[in-house]
Amino acid sequence: MTDHHAADPHDVRAFFGPRAADWDSKFPGDGPAFATGVAELGLQEGDRVLDAGCGTGRALEALRAAVGPRGTVLAADLTPEMLHEAVRAGRDRYAALLLADATRLPLPDGALDAVFAAGLVSHLADSAGGLAELARVVRPGGRLALFHPIGRAALAARKGRPLTPGDLRAEPNLRPLLAGSGWDLVRYVDEDARYLALAVRQG
Repeated sequence: MTDHHAADPHDVRAFFGPRAADWDSKFPGDGPAFATGVAELGLQEGDRVLDAGCGTGRALEALRAAVGPRGTVLAADLTPEMLHEAVRAGRDRYAALLLADATRLPLPDGALDAVFAAGLVSHLADSAGGLAELARVVRPGGRLALFHPIGRAALAARKGRPLTPGDLRAEPNLRPLLAGSGWDLVRYVDEDARYLALAVRQG
């Protein structure tokens, strides 16, 4: 099963780079949705969490608040312009920013308690491989939130596209994809106001 929107890292950079400066102003109302998505991870004080494909870092303040000063917040994105905008917005005070590909993270096995990934999965050239890499860096029993501030139908309408049965974010496609990549899907929400797939690391 292939995802029609998947792209290699160069294509992803080419798409997001020129859009980085205006990204936050295009979606000004998304902040509360990100905070709600972060809350679903159930983070504890002192946890270690990664925002994979962090973009301009809209989730970082909520992630830092959830893990507290003793926690660790990492934010990885492969588009330098997005990380530049995160710094310009002052969000580097909440997290350590990494210029890194989410499919090849510079982290040891089991280093994290959780991963937050907003809009990431549809931009992975190898969805299974990318999800397996996220599983590698999370301890058994750790959590993954695949998130988007609007649901699949609303996003498709925004882009003028129909929803297709092959959309890998649809539950019948996502559940086996996650299971084969080291994750068990435990919660799935797809409504106009948000998309959330919450998974637990196997093992």
